[in-house]
Amino acid sequence: MENLETQSNDNLTNEEEGQDTTKEENFAELVESSFHKAQEGQIVKGVVVQITPEHVMVDVGSKSEGQIPIDQFMNSEGKLTVAVGDEVEVFLEDMGDSGGVRISKTKADKIKIWDDVAQISETEKTIQGKIVARVKGGMQVDIGVPAFLPGSQIDLKPVRNFDKYIGETFEFNVLKYNRKRGNIVLSRRPLLDKTRDLRKDFISNALESGEVFNGVVKNITDYGAFVDLGGIDGLLHITDMSWGRINHPADIIKVGDEIKVKVLKFDNDKERVSLGMKQLTPDPWETVDQTYPIGSKWSGRVVSITDYGVFVELETGVEGLVHVSEMAWTKKPRHPSKMVHISEEIDVMVLNVDKDQKRVSLGIKQLRSNPWDVIAERYPEGTKIEGKIRNVTDFGIFVGIDEGIDGLVHISDISWTQRIKHPGEFYKKGQTVQAVVLNIDKENERFSLGIKQMMEDPWETVPDRYPPGSKVVGKVSSITDFGVFLEIEEGIEGMIHVSELSKERVSSPHDFTKEGAELTAVVLKVNKKDKKIALSIKSLERTADYEQKSYGGSQDVVASNLGDLLKENLGASLGKE
Repeated sequence: MENLETQSNDNLTNEEEGQDTTKEENFAELVESSFHKAQEGQIVKGVVVQITPEHVMVDVGSKSEGQIPIDQFMNSEGKLTVAVGDEVEVFLEDMGDSGGVRISKTKADKIKIWDDVAQISETEKTIQGKIVARVKGGMQVDIGVPAFLPGSQIDLKPVRNFDKYIGETFEFNVLKYNRKRGNIVLSRRPLLDKTRDLRKDFISNALESGEVFNGVVKNITDYGAFVDLGGIDGLLHITDMSWGRINHPADIIKVGDEIKVKVLKFDNDKERVSLGMKQLTPDPWETVDQTYPIGSKWSGRVVSITDYGVFVELETGVEGLVHVSEMAWTKKPRHPSKMVHISEEIDVMVLNVDKDQKRVSLGIKQLRSNPWDVIAERYPEGTKIEGKIRNVTDFGIFVGIDEGIDGLVHISDISWTQRIKHPGEFYKKGQTVQAVVLNIDKENERFSLGIKQMMEDPWETVPDRYPPGSKVVGKVSSITDFGVFLEIEEGIEGMIHVSELSKERVSSPHDFTKEGAELTAVVLKVNKKDKKIALSIKSLERTADYEQKSYGGSQDVVASNLGDLLKENLGASLGKE
């Protein structure tokens, strides 16, 4: 009885325990089922348990594993972003009865993006996106999900070329969104406004403090270079790169170079920043008068050649001009390039310094002895020289001497008597001539010579050889309306006024005689100073008439009357002149 009772009790206990176990299992299944249902359609955390060439296996708990295509874990460069053991967030689409689940990382990412968009829209936070295409009214942006960027929100200024933004990545503010419709509207303007304000403050403070920045050269043009100061671009003009001469900015900098610059100016309205590089070193012109005193000698490099002279660089930023007149004492170059070349090192002397105008006058010839210092001692006035004609001009001829100095024989100093229209009628280049030194002007560097002074002036003896009353015979050299010129010896001419051609009235000298005709006349007057001789045929005719009327009379009477006639005619001629 006890055994049966005991056995019965044992059986009852086993039954009760069996019933409890079943209840626990059913409860666990119920809990797990409720848990799974609660997680379906939500983002859950899982652990990567296996990676195959095509899938990534993720355990999302409760012995449930799902596989996700491996490309959902690849970045833009095609590299896998997870490893076995990594915890990841996935979207639980469905929990199967057999323990298999459908999960997605892409959907989880998109859900998280929408959550971020919702949060960002209510704050000043930003979201990063890449502009991928042009659409009506603006641009399409990829932020993980498609978003719209209106054209008016792309930049602070109206955009003309939308295509230049495609492929660019920026930070954006969220203006508005509609999760149900899948619409997201982005903007860059608030960020750009903020950046502009920060930039203005930054530049203003830098301008006031004179702060020096490290910048990177972004672009080079003919007029300068654009430098990135860390999100802010400034223009470094070519004139602010160096105190010295620069032909092109690329001569001293290149794209990618890191350089030190200083803010020189900020145009708040146009938002332009002007930078300087040379301002980081002292201006050499501030002490140029002390560095290069007048009369000091220096060596410099030829940096430019012009028609009027040569520019020589004494140091970086300081150039001086050697005027063409300061290059040689005697042989003046036709062009400075005949004497020096670009980049040639030459010796110069400082002649003048103008600090305010930033000008230094230099000389080359001053480093050599001046031949004009000894020319006056070696060739005093009256010295006879011999030399070759270097040049023939319409106003005279230039004769060279050993010292390289050319003396000028003016056309008026070629002959005492000959009328010379052009020196080329009598002299040629290279011809050897003799001349007399007339004058040396050292200050103006002029050396005057004379050829006619080699012989005596024939006019000195003309008054003695042709006294008034003497008869002369000559050839007509020229005829004018007022008279006839008669050459009585080589280079010596006298003039017969139209009123002295005949005792008869002569209307025109051209009707009276012709060039080359031989005439006889009597001398009325000689002016040695002006080199003029007054002649008369009329007086000669009157004398002949008197002699005929007084034929047989005494010679004294004839001579006396001839003198009276000459005095009478001379007075008349002087009155007409």
